[in-house]
Amino acid sequence: MTTVRIDVITLFPEMFFGPFAYSMMRKATEKGLCDLRVYNLRDWADDPHHTCDDYPFGGGPGMILKPEPVFAAVDTLQAEPPRGRVLLTSPLGRVFNQQVAVELAGAERLIILCGHYEGVDERIRQGLIDDEISLGDFVITGGELAAMVMVDAIVRLLPGVLEPGAAEEESFASGLLEYPQYTRPQEFRGMTVPEVLLSGNHQAIRRWRRKQSLYRTKEARPDLLAAAQLSADDRLLLAEIESEMAAERRDFLGQGRAL
Repeated sequence: MTTVRIDVITLFPEMFFGPFAYSMMRKATEKGLCDLRVYNLRDWADDPHHTCDDYPFGGGPGMILKPEPVFAAVDTLQAEPPRGRVLLTSPLGRVFNQQVAVELAGAERLIILCGHYEGVDERIRQGLIDDEISLGDFVITGGELAAMVMVDAIVRLLPGVLEPGAAEEESFASGLLEYPQYTRPQEFRGMTVPEVLLSGNHQAIRRWRRKQSLYRTKEARPDLLAAAQLSADDRLLLAEIESEMAAERRDFLGQGRAL
């Protein structure tokens, strides 16, 4: 059994205690699949006040993470084998998605530096960082929340964390959104479970689910559909979907003329 080690360097380690103590994160650590460690950056600051930030040269608003404690923290952690891939949560980084999560889940060890304030001293980026990751084009207070999301997405992909095959069925795993899911009761407030899911015909169920996945992605995220690797069967299903949608539009317009 392989254990993936993830080290998180942050100014606010307390933020991680709750989220990492539940659900899949707890399961992964208890089963020894993930060795997750959270470090306080201030422990490597060498002044009495444990200062980790300072004003930017040249003026401007905000504070910048200083290089000395960050280099000291990473050097200390890298002295313990295996050597880790150092990630910085940063708006300058590539956008985090399922493909990036899969890539990072294959690493033996990750070291995540949580960006904060107005950013980090450029020498940190030049001298320490292997990769920069952003959650998207919006602003949050610090990199801690981004690190939590990244770690959760990565850890759930580790072998043994989820049930076999579960990760492959989730949204984005195949490049498409997930199909609709139903459970008991069979009828609720006039809404019923599709008959095909009750049929016991596994081939028909697989076909229905794939078609629904394609339909949802076409409607909600056409950008994902354009980039997805589609089979010949997928393209036939898409043709069916487009034909059905065209028929619905004709019916709607016909009803409008009748009114």
